[in-house]
Amino acid sequence: MNIHEFQAKALFQEYAIPVPQGYPAKTKDEFAAALARLPDGEIVVKSQIHAGGRGKGTFTDGFKGGVKIAADKKTGR
Repeated sequence: MNIHEFQAKALFQEYAIPVPQGYPAKTKDEFAAALARLPDGEIVVKSQIHAGGRGKGTFTDGFKGGVKIAADKKTGR
């Protein structure tokens, strides 16, 4: 089976398996809406790719690895 993490989380939730809160986003507007739904504090932004895992993911700013951790959602640091 080849599914994205957000799809697996939906399946887990359907069977009452606890998962961290999170929301998929494809655009800047969707990302801003997802951030607004999350509580304050540290956040993790993950790429969702099937191309061999997050280690092959890159962000548009050149960051490689597919995962970014920020201390808070306001500053992104």
